[in-house]
Amino acid sequence: MTQKVALITGASRGIGKAIAEQLKRDGVRLLVPSHKELDLLSNRSIDLYLEALTEAVDILVNDAGINRLGDFTDFSDADLEDTVQINLIAPIRLARGLIPSMMRRKYGRIVNISSIWSVISKPGRLIYSVSKGGLNAFTRSLAVEAAPYNILVNAVAPGYVNTELTRQNNTELDLSNIRKMIPMRRLAEPEEIARLVAFLCSEENSYLTGQCLVIDGGYTCL
Repeated sequence: MTQKVALITGASRGIGKAIAEQLKRDGVRLLVPSHKELDLLSNRSIDLYLEALTEAVDILVNDAGINRLGDFTDFSDADLEDTVQINLIAPIRLARGLIPSMMRRKYGRIVNISSIWSVISKPGRLIYSVSKGGLNAFTRSLAVEAAPYNILVNAVAPGYVNTELTRQNNTELDLSNIRKMIPMRRLAEPEEIARLVAFLCSEENSYLTGQCLVIDGGYTCL
């Protein structure tokens, strides 16, 4: 993938960092804007960032996301608006800004990082599940429109991944119980998610589009 340019959001830690490192090893030149450069909560910031780009982007990986837990009757308007903005609206706006150039060049790869909570759910995940379910629908719809231009659009839905955020949201006892519920008896490593994303971003992927690929060690099979 030498000579390709990738824009990755959420690349400072966790899965996004692993994706950036994998693509860099594959020879991709990275654009990994900081929060100051690209504030996904601000549509104005997104528009200004896109306007300031001076080079064509071949690959877009929408990894940045937030997951605010809370019962249906407890979450605030701000929780709802911020979650939908970062997890769904920002990816749509970034893709809308970048895809015209991809269409002209007849090449593009877009990967949206979704979640198993887009296909299953549990208490406290309502707004997160809604945002990621919407991201899956966006993936399918854009894939249909972009396919004639050799632009492939997919989503990856990780299960439990061994990241700092997962450890923050779960106690050691929680994690022990979670491992017992996963058929492979362990959490995924960020690098395992990154390798799947790298394939979807590469020219080796020449026909797979419009899919949400669940990578969860068999968790959602139960």
